[in-house]
Amino acid sequence: MLRGGAALAVALHHASYVYLPSLRIQMIGWFDPGMYGVLVFFLVSGYIIPASLERRGSVRGFWIGRFFRIYPLLAVTCLLAILPFLLGVLGLRGGLEQYSPVTAVLAHLTMLQDILNVPNVMNVLWTLSYEMAFYLLVVALFVVGGHRRSASAATVLTLGAVAAAALTAAGVLTDGRPVTLLSRNAGTGPVVAVTAVALIVAIAAAVSNRSAPRVAGGLLGGLLAALLVAANGRLETWEGLTMLAIMFAGTAVHRAEHGQIGRRVGAATALVVLAGALGNGVWQLAPFGWRAQLSWSATLLAAAVTFAVAWRSRHRRFPRWATGLGTISFSIYLLHPLLLMVAAQFLDASGREDVVGLAFFVLVLLALSWASQRWIEAPAQRLGRRLGRRLGRPARRDTNVQPQVLAS
Repeated sequence: MLRGGAALAVALHHASYVYLPSLRIQMIGWFDPGMYGVLVFFLVSGYIIPASLERRGSVRGFWIGRFFRIYPLLAVTCLLAILPFLLGVLGLRGGLEQYSPVTAVLAHLTMLQDILNVPNVMNVLWTLSYEMAFYLLVVALFVVGGHRRSASAATVLTLGAVAAAALTAAGVLTDGRPVTLLSRNAGTGPVVAVTAVALIVAIAAAVSNRSAPRVAGGLLGGLLAALLVAANGRLETWEGLTMLAIMFAGTAVHRAEHGQIGRRVGAATALVVLAGALGNGVWQLAPFGWRAQLSWSATLLAAAVTFAVAWRSRHRRFPRWATGLGTISFSIYLLHPLLLMVAAQFLDASGREDVVGLAFFVLVLLALSWASQRWIEAPAQRLGRRLGRRLGRPARRDTNVQPQVLAS
C-alpha cells in the first residue's frame, strides 16, 4: 500500500506541470511531492529488498527475481518512450539522441544510466539507478556474511555524505559542477562499456555455486556501485550517498523489528541518517534560499513520518483498493510519464489549470496500470518464480512475512 501512495505522489507531482502549473509553483517552495514519493520508495526498498534476498538464501534466485520483476515492464515503457523519436515526431529527452545508440542502450540495460552520465529516456528512471546500486551493495554484504550490519552501512554512508557535502561546500570535490568525474575524464562511452562488462562479470560470478567466485563477484558489484555513486553520478556525491543511506536505514528498521539488531541501535541509526540528510540538505541548499531549505526539510520529514506510521500499522488489515494500489505501483511509476508526454505533446493539455483533465489523467493511469500489472508484470513474475525455483537453490523457510502496508 505504501508504495502505491508513493507512486501516485510522484505521478501527481509530474502531472501538476501539465494540469496545475500555478499550484505547482506555489507548492514547490514548501513541499516536493515527487521527492517525497521517491524517499518513501527508498525506505520501503531498504525494508524489503535485503529480507527478500535472505529469505531466498540464494543470490542467483535474487537476481532472477529482480530481473523478471523490473525488466519486462521497463523494456516496454522505454520502447514506448522512444517510439515518437523513431517515428520522427519528437526528440529524445535530455538530448539522448546525441549519444551513440550502443552507449545509450547499454547504459539503460545496466539500469545504471543516471550514474553513467547518460540521460534517462524517462525522467523517473534515475531512481532505478540508485535501486540497482543498492541491490549490488546488498549482495556484496550478503556474500561476505555482513548482511546484518545494515546499521553500520547506513552510518558509514551518512558520514560519507557529510564529508562529501563539506568538500562540495569548500569547492574541492566538484567545483560547482555535476560530479560525473569518470565520464568527464575517460569519456561516457568507455565508462559505460567497462561498467557493462564489470556488471556482467560481477553478477555471473556472484550467482556461482562456488564460494570464491561468489564472494569475488559480489564484492566487485558492490565496489562498482560505490564508485559510480561517489564519483560519477548526476546528483552531487553527498546526495547520492544520502539516497543509499536512506535505503539502508529502512533495512536497519527491519533488522531491529526482527531482533537481528537492538531496537535502540535501529532507532539510533534511523535518527543519524535523518539528521545527516536533513543537515546536508539545509547546508547545500543555502545558496538557493530558505524556501529551498524548507522544502527539502518538510519533504524529508514527511517521508520519514509516513514510513514510521506505516510501520506501526503494519499488522492492520487494509481495504483491497489500498493494497491493490500497491500492487500496481510499479506500473503507475513507469506509465505516468508516457501519459503526460501524450497529453502535453499531442493533446496540447499543458499550460492551463485543468482539474477535470487531471482527474481524467488519474483514472486513465490507474486503468492502464491495472492492465499492465495483469498482463505484463504478473506473467513475468510468475515466470521468474518458476525459473528461480528451477535454477536457484530452494528458498529457506522464513516466518517473517512482510506486512501488507509496507510490502504492497
